[in-house]
Amino acid sequence: MPQITVHGPALSTYVRTTRMILEETNTPYELKPVDILSGEQNAPEYLAKHPFGKVPTLEVDGQYLYETCAIAEYLDAAVNNGGFTPDDLMTQARMRQIMAIVDSYLYGPAISTITIQRLIVPSQGGETDTAAVEAAIPKVQTALKAIEAIATCSPYLLGDTVTLADLYLLPVVFYLSNTPDWEAVISETPQLKTWWDTASQLPSFRQVLK
Repeated sequence: MPQITVHGPALSTYVRTTRMILEETNTPYELKPVDILSGEQNAPEYLAKHPFGKVPTLEVDGQYLYETCAIAEYLDAAVNNGGFTPDDLMTQARMRQIMAIVDSYLYGPAISTITIQRLIVPSQGGETDTAAVEAAIPKVQTALKAIEAIATCSPYLLGDTVTLADLYLLPVVFYLSNTPDWEAVISETPQLKTWWDTASQLPSFRQVLK
């Protein structure tokens, strides 16, 4: 069994995605926190692992791997025999399409804007930029509509078993569900709301929220 360390803050959506794969497969690992609020991700020691200063970085027997899409597919193959990747080629493509939508179109407005402005800024004594939030809501709605259009939500995104797409999307939607904008962003995608009600009960997901 390889020695696996996840470098990153426990509250990160992408750290949670990585940890869910490990939790789902009962794979031993160590979580080594990175304090992104104090800028630890930009320290030379961390940049030696991840030159772009993002989280997480996966360490496997002293080798470092970054970018969550690469980490997720590596772990699925290494510790789960590809169990989170559909056999059907089109369904595989849909899975990667959803992951790409999260990376390219959902994460920015959902996390970098709405979550930061609604949850982080007030917790640090600041005032929410409501104009920025209002501008981000339609972008989140567009991304969620795109995901719903290619998902089956029966009950998971791509069928009756969990895929990497579910593990990718869950942590992002979790933060949205804790903002006052939740009903607005989810109102036009009822199938995704039903998916969330089911998928959010996965034991691995509840575990990484602790």
